[in-house]
Amino acid sequence: MQIAWIVLLVLIVVFVIGGISSYNRFVSQRNLIKDAWANIDTELRRRYDLIPNLVSTVQGYATHEREVFENVTKARAMATSATGSPGAQAAAEGPFVAALRQLLAVAENYPQLKANENFLALQAELSNTEDRLQTARRYYNGNVRDYNRRVQSFPSMIVANFGHFELEEFFEVDEALRGDAGVPQVDFSSLSTPAPAAAETPEAPPPPPAVDEAPPPPPG
Repeated sequence: MQIAWIVLLVLIVVFVIGGISSYNRFVSQRNLIKDAWANIDTELRRRYDLIPNLVSTVQGYATHEREVFENVTKARAMATSATGSPGAQAAAEGPFVAALRQLLAVAENYPQLKANENFLALQAELSNTEDRLQTARRYYNGNVRDYNRRVQSFPSMIVANFGHFELEEFFEVDEALRGDAGVPQVDFSSLSTPAPAAAETPEAPPPPPAVDEAPPPPPG
């Protein structure tokens, strides 16, 4: 009987220690998700800050594209004011990304603009920001995936329910607004690369000079 109580006590201690360890891991994972989201927010703000100068630069060459400029400005304002969940932020990012691609598509039609030093610097910074944003997004979504798996798995789901650890949202921009549905697909890194010169077609060589035929011999 005493052995049974010892075994039961050991099981209780193991259960408590395992529960505490699982709880602390949930706390650590949730903090990682918060830090990862802060990195995304930083890159989003950096991109928003580039847009006014980019619009102003393009506007100097394409003054008649008023609708495009208005769309970018409005979409940026909506995305900047979105302070809710990652899902709400992603919903606001969709129209903004679509409007930004339209703006960059306009720039493709103006060779002098693509040679403008200010535009090239803005485009390079935008491209770098986009790369950092995608890296931060993958890191955030990876942490959310691991965390959500533990929230939904047994036995860690018991600790999740006890500690009120709920599922976290992924950050995914609607794919329908990323190049489909009539939105121009523009590579952020392509605008600073000059297009290759068209190959010149060699001219055909002049025909050889005509050789006068010898007159036929007189009839005998």
